[in-house]
Amino acid sequence: MKITSILLLAVLALSSCEWGAPAKKEPNAVFTDTVAYTYQKIYERAADCGNKADSACTIVKITYPQFKDKAVLNDTVKNKLIRMFIMDDSKPDTSLKNMAADFLKSYTDFKEDDPRTEMFFTLDTYAKVIGQDSALIALEYGGYTFQGGAHGASFTGFINWDGKTNKNVTLDDIFTNGYQPQLSKIAEKIFRKDEKLTDTSSLARDYFFKDNKFALNDNYSITPAGIRFVYNQYEIKPYAAGQTELLLPWAQIKTLMRPQSAASQYIHKNAGI
Repeated sequence: MKITSILLLAVLALSSCEWGAPAKKEPNAVFTDTVAYTYQKIYERAADCGNKADSACTIVKITYPQFKDKAVLNDTVKNKLIRMFIMDDSKPDTSLKNMAADFLKSYTDFKEDDPRTEMFFTLDTYAKVIGQDSALIALEYGGYTFQGGAHGASFTGFINWDGKTNKNVTLDDIFTNGYQPQLSKIAEKIFRKDEKLTDTSSLARDYFFKDNKFALNDNYSITPAGIRFVYNQYEIKPYAAGQTELLLPWAQIKTLMRPQSAASQYIHKNAGI
């Protein structure tokens, strides 16, 4: 679907919840779509699917945006999808089409080993634009895969792309030198409040933090409301607990920020705060 600038402005106005900020606080100068893109889709079914529904046979679904004149960003999106579910030291596929073909081949090989089984595989992955303005192109990527076992695997990740420098924005780009201890302290306070823990409650029993000490990960989305961290399944909690989200509002971390970073616009223009 071709994304036109008029359509995107309407969509962004109606979908401000994706950024986590009230629509009435969004300055028009900040939330302006700047880069055109179209969504691409790869859809494959295993040879033995026949007339079965997608929910009852082995399928591959991959959806992702293709940006105009943004080769490095396009390659970054594809590489994130290709590497998302790689296990151990497996060699990554060279393209999304090859990934789809190799996934279907793994199912065919599995069926040859045990033709009586009714089990089927699933690979459903995506990347989507969740926000775009004069400084950042924000994407979410993720998906679900099942290749046998007790349950499948899911993942959600983010790309925070600086269109001017043509690279992913890191926390080091946003915050001043030596920010880590204070940022972690602020984040832990919010985390404990979200999890209904006291300041002294142990993290040993219900969480998987290294050495039982709270830590931020490197999986985050830069939004007008703040930095949204996502811990995926198994990362800090048991599988059944699912994902854990942690939002650090700009109001609580703005004193740590560099004055001219790609995220500083959200402070200067009071977006979502």
